[in-house]
Amino acid sequence: MEPGLAGRRALVTGAGKGIGRGTVQALHAAGAQVVAVSRSRADLDSLARECPGIEPLCVDLGDWEATEQALSGVGPVDLLVNNAAVALLQPFLEVTKEAFDISFDVNLRAVIQVSQIVARGLIARGAHGAIVNVSSQASQRAIDRHSVYCSTKGALDMLTKVMALELGPHKIRVNAVNPTVVMTPMGKANWSDPQKAKPMLDRIPLGRFAEVEDVVDSILFLLSDRSGMTTGTTLPVDGGFLAT
Repeated sequence: MEPGLAGRRALVTGAGKGIGRGTVQALHAAGAQVVAVSRSRADLDSLARECPGIEPLCVDLGDWEATEQALSGVGPVDLLVNNAAVALLQPFLEVTKEAFDISFDVNLRAVIQVSQIVARGLIARGAHGAIVNVSSQASQRAIDRHSVYCSTKGALDMLTKVMALELGPHKIRVNAVNPTVVMTPMGKANWSDPQKAKPMLDRIPLGRFAEVEDVVDSILFLLSDRSGMTTGTTLPVDGGFLAT
């Protein structure tokens, strides 16, 4: 199915690598105008070479003031993908204030801030829009050493529902995707050890981890009018992990 995204303007956070980068590439290929947000200038430069015409925007979303300034002149945005996130893994008894603050600043607070900016613009224009938050299966299953990360994603799932409730009357849909382990370069580095991967794979009925395009395809569906009656959902992209 054609996603029907040509001519629409999208903003993608965490655009430099992995799911975010794949989302920018797919949106660009679909004819959308894309604002690509990353804290890495080098990643944005290489992405701009791959996708001529995108609008790179370099900012650390963990910095509220810098984000406000960077996005103040971003212009009209129809579609938003909140993908930027950090995963600082520590045993529960060793969780630090720094890891907690950084994780919630990027994984939750930045989602609120960026979504507020985009939603206010949509409402002011009287335009309909769609927001997709990139969550995780870790929002619904406990994972060793992931206490803070799981907490941020659990909070993100509920934020998605409240955003859908409050923004729905303004014709703004809000959904989340909840992937399993994704075979980004980081995913491959962290899960290439068969001994580590086996317990997780044993819980996935389809018997494999997700590829970037598996998640990107779901994001594009939720951004498109093909999902025009879908809002407030958390869509597993997990090969059945959450069903076990």
